[in-house]
Amino acid sequence: MAISFELNGQRRAVDIDPKTPLLWVLRDTLNLTGTKYGCGIAACGACTVHIDGEPARACVFPISAVAGKRITTIEGLSADQTHPLQRAWIAEQVPQCGYCQSGQIMTAVAFLRKNASPSPADVDEAMSGNICRCGTQQRMRSAILRAAAEVGGKQ
Repeated sequence: MAISFELNGQRRAVDIDPKTPLLWVLRDTLNLTGTKYGCGIAACGACTVHIDGEPARACVFPISAVAGKRITTIEGLSADQTHPLQRAWIAEQVPQCGYCQSGQIMTAVAFLRKNASPSPADVDEAMSGNICRCGTQQRMRSAILRAAAEVGGKQ
């Protein structure tokens, strides 16, 4: 039986084992490779997507649990990197290896929706569940604060 959901603004349906993690449906079935596999146990944040506007770790979220829900991946933020956080990420030259960046951005987008005027400490706390092995956390913090200032609380 097909599982139907909205993905980046479009209705989708997949006929797949309902226990299959959302991450593998996105990457292997739907060919959306922006969401990355990092750890497989929801500990690193590389696979973060939004489900009904809330951040979720796609590596442990079964596809059956998204039936009828709205999913947004990094590809769904903007087609041309014009989302305020994507622009700030580029301006602050955040990525080094870039592997964790889609999960970092998706976490930051959800955070800024809840706290449009964060302090540096707020950002550090909100992003503490995402791992960056390259050590670009200071640039990420700067980018998040830049995006918050740019949108002026209108995200």
